[in-house]
Amino acid sequence: MNDTRTTFMLDLQRIESEDYQLREGEHQQDFVRLMLQYIGDPLPELRDDLIYPTFYAWIKEQNRFTDAELRSLLAVLTDEQHLFYQIGSENDQTVFTRTFSALPVALILQRHRQEAFLDQVEFQHVKHALLRYYQEEKDLRGYVPDGGWAHGAAHGADALDELVQCPQSDETVQLEVLASIQGMLHNGIHIFSEEEDERMATIVDTMIDKDLLSQEKIADWISGLAECRDWPRSRAQVIARVNSKNFLRSLYFRRGQGCQRERLLTALLEADMKLNKFATK
Repeated sequence: MNDTRTTFMLDLQRIESEDYQLREGEHQQDFVRLMLQYIGDPLPELRDDLIYPTFYAWIKEQNRFTDAELRSLLAVLTDEQHLFYQIGSENDQTVFTRTFSALPVALILQRHRQEAFLDQVEFQHVKHALLRYYQEEKDLRGYVPDGGWAHGAAHGADALDELVQCPQSDETVQLEVLASIQGMLHNGIHIFSEEEDERMATIVDTMIDKDLLSQEKIADWISGLAECRDWPRSRAQVIARVNSKNFLRSLYFRRGQGCQRERLLTALLEADMKLNKFATK
């Protein structure tokens, strides 16, 4: 470990122990610059245990950034060296830079929806970035034994959940996000096993809970998930069917029990029955 990285880790550990306060003479932007430099470090103790919690404390809990600083930070996080760093690569360490850039984006969007500071152009930029990321990420590993959490589908879902709640998120945005979830579930590569389905279900649960999209449109989308059952037999078809079935069950046990929205409940049950090849016909 080089001297700069070692010193940086020790500084973040000290900052954590002091309730994320800086000492006299220290400047927040100096640490932010290093946090962005090492955001995808392969060492989880730095990436996951120190950098992200510091962003969490400074953005969400302590509100230490001005609106201008948050705009600048968001622009960097969604650039080609962070959210899209070597996008499309698989089974290497670049995934950590991409996925851990998505998490502070979620924190910034949460701030924006509480007190709007992004204009329409800036909002459209982050929306397109998140939708593009969810479409183009190919390294869908959850926990990596030699690097800790990658979890791209889950981290991206956290950001999308904040996106759909932003004041600029109209029906078109909600439908685009649903399409991106379907694309992730039908990814053709990976069956999710690290509760990514729960993180994706949170987005749709939010839409239902806050009436962000009509019951009919969500129900139609749910029914559309089950159409993969009729695809030609292939590995991609199995992946789509299993991921969709697990997702629907996650959503059902959030919303199905005691659900007063009969159209949604019917769609969930019918789609699950269609996707479950072991169900009694």
